[in-house]
Amino acid sequence: MNFVPNTDSQKEQLLARIGVKSVEDLFEDIPQEIRLKRSLNIRGGMSEQELVKQVQGLANANKTVEEYSSYLGAGAYEHFIPSFVDQLLLRSEFYTAYTPYQPEISQGTLQAIYEYQTLVCELTGMDAANASMYDGASALAEAALMTGDATRREKVLVLQTVHPEYREVLKTYLPPRGVEIIEIPYQDGVTDFSVFEAALQEDVAGVILQNPNFFGSVEKAEQIVQLAHAKGALVVMAVNPVSLGLLKSPGECGADIVVGEGQAFGNPLNFGGPYLGFLATRDKFVRRMPGRIVGLAKDKNGKTGYVLTLQAREQHIRREKASSNICSNEALCALAFTMHLSALGKTGIKELAYLNLQNAHYAAQEIGKIPGMSLAFSGPFFHEFVVKTKAEPAMVNAWLLENKIIGGLDLARFYPELDHHLLFCVTETKCKEDIDRLVARLGEIQ
Repeated sequence: MNFVPNTDSQKEQLLARIGVKSVEDLFEDIPQEIRLKRSLNIRGGMSEQELVKQVQGLANANKTVEEYSSYLGAGAYEHFIPSFVDQLLLRSEFYTAYTPYQPEISQGTLQAIYEYQTLVCELTGMDAANASMYDGASALAEAALMTGDATRREKVLVLQTVHPEYREVLKTYLPPRGVEIIEIPYQDGVTDFSVFEAALQEDVAGVILQNPNFFGSVEKAEQIVQLAHAKGALVVMAVNPVSLGLLKSPGECGADIVVGEGQAFGNPLNFGGPYLGFLATRDKFVRRMPGRIVGLAKDKNGKTGYVLTLQAREQHIRREKASSNICSNEALCALAFTMHLSALGKTGIKELAYLNLQNAHYAAQEIGKIPGMSLAFSGPFFHEFVVKTKAEPAMVNAWLLENKIIGGLDLARFYPELDHHLLFCVTETKCKEDIDRLVARLGEIQ
């Protein structure tokens, strides 16, 4: 065990203290037939210069959106991030901070989280938000559990236009808690209202929708909320935060709980993570929220201070009665979200959302002119849209990749009925020339 830094004499002292003769004695319970009988296939020590070269070589095997033009979305989005965001995140008090249990020495971290919560509430139209969660999928599952706890019902309706991987997480979380999941099909890219209304009965705890949905289509959110509330069910709405620069907020639509993936603000794609989930709700459901909440307080001298509030939570006491096991937060990712959104401001987020909308609609219009390709759905959409193609999606994407373009998502992976369909995403990072190049390459395939 050359990687153990103890000297031979130190090893002897340690072994004598714990009462064994050799290190092998510590592993005597492991059967010989499953032990590795050779040395690990690990290269010997390297100098710093050698190590840097090797790591750079490994990194260069990855293809990034700096080198390739990407039109892949489906929950992780390429957006321009102002350079100051990463620079400020390098401050040691931010990237080394952990749990702010001692408010007297954690005021900076607590204030940053408080500002994040405030922005999420303003963006979503909700009354309270928690201190961020692991990702959008787990935030959605926690929100679904909240509906059951609040209504004492054990059935949720989930629209099939909700992100399929989010629905997989729901299937992991809910059935062990005795909650039945009923999926509602779609028609023309949005909810099939005839099936939805038939399934919406008095025993439904919550209705879960995504708007814009997984296909990028805009759902009739207000109508869904009205129908759900008429049956006493709560509504959980998953949203793309960028879209809220143009669309009505979930609060204005009447939603009870709002969740989403916050990666779009301040956080690069990072090959899949880390990201952060946001969760916000109305006042009457605050005590059912998982995770932490930072509150504004006054000390005995009347000075403003920040503290963790509603402390009778699952990470502190009554664990057997906890509604959740979430007991941490993505504070650094949430700080990036806060800085980016603060820099945009009310006007900036509207302009950003409009650029996304405009670019996507231009791309959809031009792709729809290509022989053998057409838009799959007729309704309004935000910055994602589905294209039906006569050519094999795998062939389309392979050709685009050869031209340093990352194509759309093959939807047959999640929706077998959508064979020969691709989900494209276009954000503000693309200019007209980029989109025209994509259209030209797609035209060559046909």
